[in-house]
Amino acid sequence: MTSSPHAARLKALRTLMKAKGLAAVIVPRQDEFQGEYVAPYAERLQWLTGFKGSWGVAIAGTRKAAIFVDGRYTLQVREQTDTDLFEPHHLIEDPPSNWIGKTLKRGDKLGFDPWVTTVAEARKLRAATEKAGAKLVALPRNPIDQIWKDQPPRPAEPITAHALAHAGKSAADKLEGIVVQLEKLGAHAALIADPASVCWALNIRGSDVPFTPFPLAYALLRRNGKAELFAEAKRLTPDAKAALADVATCKPPRDLPARLATLKGKSVAIDPSIVPEAVRLALVKVGAIVIEATDPCTLPKARKNATEQQGARDAQRRDGAALSRFLKWVAEHGGNGQHTEATAAAKLLELRDESNLLRGLSFESISASGPNAASPHYHLTPETARPLRNGEIYLIDSGGQYLDGTTDVTRTVIIGQPTDEMRDRFTRVLKGMIGLSLLRFPKGTTGGHIDAIARAALWKAGLDFDHGTGHGVGSYLSVHEGPARISKAGNVPLEAGMILSNEPGYYKQGAYGIRIENLLLVTEATNIDGGDRPMHGFETLTLAPIDRALIDTRLLTREELHWLDSYHARVLAELSSLMDHETAAWLKEACAPLT
Repeated sequence: MTSSPHAARLKALRTLMKAKGLAAVIVPRQDEFQGEYVAPYAERLQWLTGFKGSWGVAIAGTRKAAIFVDGRYTLQVREQTDTDLFEPHHLIEDPPSNWIGKTLKRGDKLGFDPWVTTVAEARKLRAATEKAGAKLVALPRNPIDQIWKDQPPRPAEPITAHALAHAGKSAADKLEGIVVQLEKLGAHAALIADPASVCWALNIRGSDVPFTPFPLAYALLRRNGKAELFAEAKRLTPDAKAALADVATCKPPRDLPARLATLKGKSVAIDPSIVPEAVRLALVKVGAIVIEATDPCTLPKARKNATEQQGARDAQRRDGAALSRFLKWVAEHGGNGQHTEATAAAKLLELRDESNLLRGLSFESISASGPNAASPHYHLTPETARPLRNGEIYLIDSGGQYLDGTTDVTRTVIIGQPTDEMRDRFTRVLKGMIGLSLLRFPKGTTGGHIDAIARAALWKAGLDFDHGTGHGVGSYLSVHEGPARISKAGNVPLEAGMILSNEPGYYKQGAYGIRIENLLLVTEATNIDGGDRPMHGFETLTLAPIDRALIDTRLLTREELHWLDSYHARVLAELSSLMDHETAAWLKEACAPLT
């Protein structure tokens, strides 16, 4: 690996550090909005180190530098980063606080950009530096921005209105609900730093970052008076201007510090997990009372209203028809040696786009065959794209963004004939997916309470998977949405209206990977005959056939077989009318009963 560009950049950074009296600086991958995806201007970590992963942080010292990534990227970081310049560390097992304690000396200064560092993260950094006898210093300007001469401009894409026909609830009504929350907190205002929350509250959308339809913007929501959206007014489309006229004023982002200064003596709610430390420092400076609390939009946004629920059903039906056409294409062309993971992903995008309603993918498709499928977060590149081959498993995890909903679905198929081991593992994964789909649970149940159900059949065979079972999904917003999730660490109760993924898997390194994913809608609690308390349940939203060739029916119970046959009957009934005669005939065979 040539190190010259990154060596020169690190040298320039160290020259800047020396001029400012800094012993080290923090360079996170996150931008000012802490999102999963960042705009090109904010790819500061990649520019400095070469690392292209979605999560990580570097610390550049005057003599030594390190880069920290989680378990997904332990191999990738060594391939993309010059380890003579940046020593790789595991973000969880050997976090930055360890490096700070071992490297910084008493009196050293560690510089950081408080706009790309959350309140919670700054607190951790401050504790680590103080323990080392050093000092954490908030910098007035990001150090990478000062040396990145050809840094791309900040995005300025149009901000559009999200129609009531899709939102289901007006921005005025949503803001009234937030005012009630602020009153309970005793807060005069709340600074909203999550663009997804800003979009939800004000019924707007944008395209500043890949895969997620939002503008990069903050909002100040007040108990009294209009909300304030911090975005350039010229970005608003006429529809957006009209929609916002009665509920919000639009102010340039540069005005945010001045607007915060007007809150002197007022109590302001901020979510420490996402609000920048710069906001907290500004509020403290003017004598505002800071209340740390969860973003007031988070739970209401997760509880989809009736319009959003129906939109999700409609989007899933449309998306499922495209995916089913794709699965037919894989069955017919996958083994002819002419297609790769890349051409397959392109084909699925083409089929989704035929609806003329697709607004883009909801994440970069994971199109993986054979041993590549054994990596749950496999990143497809032209260099790694494998051909689809007979006798190998092919896994496609993908989703679309539509005005009425966001989709995320995974299907695993065999090209040719599977081995007995493949069928065993696939069926155990399927049992876990069905187990969650059938579940009934009382109020207060969290994702952590039910995660084991998706793993039980695998555990019985001494197997498991190392990712969470499910995540929340937005409504024409982020495909990965909090606060609820189905995982060992899930601690938020599942409530009616929430949409979550149900995606257990199994991965045999160097051989194959299996994942089956449907989206589930949490349904209202109802009484069960003979029961003594109401129970929530799940409605399966995703519609696409599950590969019958990979199923060992001997491992399925009668109830599981009934669920699968009923599901396939529903897929056939709901999708056939969206297909040509030939594809409908293929779907009928793919959905044929197993009993």
